[in-house]
Amino acid sequence: MITEQAMDAATITSWMREIETSVRSERDYLVQLDAAIGDGDHGTNMVRGFEAVVQALDGEAAAPPGRLLILAGRTLVSTVGGASGPLWGSALRSGGRVLGDQPTFEGGQLVEVLAAALASVKDLGAAVVGDKTMVDALEPAVDTLRTELAASAPLATALGEAAEAAETGMRATVPLQARKGRASYLGERSIGHQDPGATSTALIIRALQRAVSAAG
Repeated sequence: MITEQAMDAATITSWMREIETSVRSERDYLVQLDAAIGDGDHGTNMVRGFEAVVQALDGEAAAPPGRLLILAGRTLVSTVGGASGPLWGSALRSGGRVLGDQPTFEGGQLVEVLAAALASVKDLGAAVVGDKTMVDALEPAVDTLRTELAASAPLATALGEAAEAAETGMRATVPLQARKGRASYLGERSIGHQDPGATSTALIIRALQRAVSAAG
């Protein structure tokens, strides 16, 4: 049985605001991580993108949650450089299409939203767990959320476990050699560095947990 807790457009707006606050707080850390194995602009890009998302959603209070996710995805694509804009843009749009125009959704559909987002990221980035990418944080989060809800855990609790799984996956990127993205050009020199995309993904899942817990 899946524990039911209704979420709506306000949940999505709160989630995006929590993400913006979190990536802004951790911007310098994300920049530092990316400077080691990438272009050094991941933190700046994520802040720019989610600031734009929050502004875009402010004028759409009447829109259903799926439409807000699609708008957030489109906004990220148009404002964020590097890989994170297309990847998260595609992820949020895919998740939004799962919900369509329905006004509310529950835990089981949240799993479907995140699973669609994950599938989009894996398809676009051609990455799997172990490639030292955001997939290393996102896939464990989705799997854990599905398992916890199937065991009748309260949604906020299940999301807490999912966020911990994302953070564990994030830390597990440190000893990996990157096989995708710019970091892969470094070969063995990418070993010993935490992946910035996995790090921001863990922040995004933790932000979701906070948004849902506040609403519950």
